[in-house]
Amino acid sequence: MKFADRLVGKGLDAWVIIKLITFNLAWMVVLVVPMATLVATLMAFGNMSQNNEVTIMKSSGSSLYRMMLAPFLASIVVGYLLFVFNDDVLPDANHHAKLLMEDISRQKPTLSLEPGVFSQEVANYAILVKGIDKNTNLLEDVVIYDYTDPAQVNIVTAHKGKIYFSKDQSKLIMDLWNGEIHQSSVNQGNLYRKLLFNKHRITMNGDQFSFQQSGPGGARGDRELGTKAMYVIADSLNKIRDVSHNSLQKESSKYLLLNNNNPFASAQMPMVKIHNLDIVYNRTIEKIRTSKNIVLSSFRSEESIQDQVNSYMVEIHKKYALPVACIVFILIGAPLGVMVRKGGFGVAASISLFFFVIYWAFLIGGEKLADRNLITPFWGMWSANILLSIAGIILTTKTIQETIILNFNFLKKLIPKQWRNLTPDNDIVQP
Repeated sequence: MKFADRLVGKGLDAWVIIKLITFNLAWMVVLVVPMATLVATLMAFGNMSQNNEVTIMKSSGSSLYRMMLAPFLASIVVGYLLFVFNDDVLPDANHHAKLLMEDISRQKPTLSLEPGVFSQEVANYAILVKGIDKNTNLLEDVVIYDYTDPAQVNIVTAHKGKIYFSKDQSKLIMDLWNGEIHQSSVNQGNLYRKLLFNKHRITMNGDQFSFQQSGPGGARGDRELGTKAMYVIADSLNKIRDVSHNSLQKESSKYLLLNNNNPFASAQMPMVKIHNLDIVYNRTIEKIRTSKNIVLSSFRSEESIQDQVNSYMVEIHKKYALPVACIVFILIGAPLGVMVRKGGFGVAASISLFFFVIYWAFLIGGEKLADRNLITPFWGMWSANILLSIAGIILTTKTIQETIILNFNFLKKLIPKQWRNLTPDNDIVQP
């Protein structure tokens, strides 16, 4: 739906639309897997708690830690597979999706002719038709202005015509019957030629009306690369930044008041008899302006390179942080499922959505702050995992101590009295 307005009227093949949707599903999978882990954990432990299976296991000597061991190990496997997906599949999917959208955006709508209106969709041609038979696609009273040759003006008229594409969709062909061709020279106005024809065919370039998908290759952004490639690029940018930083430091040090090499320091100024103060003044001002431009250019270059490094480092940390979220959500989901004692999908989805909105807010906010160099990429991407891990450890500890039990009986107060008796017991979460 996001790209619907950019796809309508393009005459695209169904397979192209399917590929576009498939490529764009890749980044959704990265977000769905951690949330699905949380939902599944909440439902599993909620059902076990609701059916008193947790109580039975505890009485048999099994602690919550032991119950969480299998899901915890499974989350490590899921997290590893998600990292492999992030590092290998997602970059290629994002790259192909970008190329496909660029190809689609370059494609113009199918040629449309309106009776009595000039159409200039074909380069170097202006086409006018007086009538169109929609059943047979025949054109009546066709006038074509041909501007392919700048030194010559060609005007083609015909009583009838038909327009269609070649088999490979690369050419636009127009067959004309019973018409005239008027030719005149721009440079020699006295030259004029008129040709009569019974049948004439004009072949025009139709590449702009057919979809042609680009091959693989081309420049890739930070979301279209794996971790190894981004590490190499970030390392190269750091070296370039160091060179720019040294240049900035060297140029700035010339004008520091405490520097012994300061050319403007009174101790370093030679006692020279000045004959023309204006020349000295202008040269000094020009030198200061030049140095100022060099310093500002070096500073902006260093700042721009640092922004690029942060962008790549954010993506690198994100590829690791999202898979680790699968493990973190086990620490959140298991104790919450035991506390809620309800294994329905509705309760699990609601609680999962709450925690995932928090995680998503930290992820997006951290990415923006890290890109603007307000915080480091590490804290931008890992703050949510660290915060939720601490919360999960606290919840797990409290659950083992059986000091917290969650219930939703307060929701009964929100239900009108006449509906409370109609509400099944299964719809209200009992402690």
